[in-house]
Amino acid sequence: MKKIIFALLGVLSIASAANAQKKISGAIQFETTIDPAAMMAASGVKLPEQAAARMPSTSKTNFELLFNATNASYMPVEETEDSNGGGGGGGMGRMMMRFGGAGGNREYYYSFADQKLNEVFDLNDTTYYMPSKLTLSTSGPIGSFRMGGGNPADTAKPKPVVPPKIEIVKTDATKKIIGFDCKEVIVKSTRTVKILDADRDVTEETHIWYTNDLGFNFSPNPKMWTEGTVLAIEGRGNSTIAKSIEYRGVSSKDVTAPKKAKLITEEEYKVKMENFSKRFRNNRPGGGNFGGARTVVIGQ
Repeated sequence: MKKIIFALLGVLSIASAANAQKKISGAIQFETTIDPAAMMAASGVKLPEQAAARMPSTSKTNFELLFNATNASYMPVEETEDSNGGGGGGGMGRMMMRFGGAGGNREYYYSFADQKLNEVFDLNDTTYYMPSKLTLSTSGPIGSFRMGGGNPADTAKPKPVVPPKIEIVKTDATKKIIGFDCKEVIVKSTRTVKILDADRDVTEETHIWYTNDLGFNFSPNPKMWTEGTVLAIEGRGNSTIAKSIEYRGVSSKDVTAPKKAKLITEEEYKVKMENFSKRFRNNRPGGGNFGGARTVVIGQ
């Protein structure tokens, strides 16, 4: 009888070890949906019907998180006949959608041991990496923008943006996402905006769903993170949600930042973006002044 019990325990321990090994590496597919009109409405901006009709339609973008025992990478993907390293027909192929101007979508590379995060992107034909970290941005879920000018002599600088009031609410709500039990955190961001020459408080809510079952920290938006592995971020007009997970081998090169990337600090990046914005305003027909948008990454 004892031999049978020990044999069963041995089988269970082997199965448990196999399951643990199974979760060491794999790929999680995310989908980001953006509705520009709804995002504007959430910011308290009501557009005229003609302007609303010209707004871009709802768009969807796919992203992939690759992870192994020590590292992870997150970037945009496109439909291909074969997933990167996954074998078989159908799936997602990773790609870097880069642009030569103010930087396109980013690749993110995580190191679990030292909790390091690097953003990799192209700027003016140079590939940079910028050290970053998972955090909760005090600038709020959605950035701000400024339109004005029309007069070439208009050199007024954009007024400093007052940081919104941020409230973090941990709820008792739970739901399953790709098989994992997730907990909810609501980030409430209240800022004062001027609508029809009147100051008005506008509150936006972003719902973050995370799990601690995967054993590492991650968020599809590094500026929208409180703890654990974030599998969904839901706001008004935008969302990023994990759609599937596949356990498989992931090579170290797929989760390691490219060696050709050049270091750039956040301060240096801000200076480059300010200069780019100035050149953009000066090159606009009629000298119109369009302040560069502060973009909070949702699925990048």
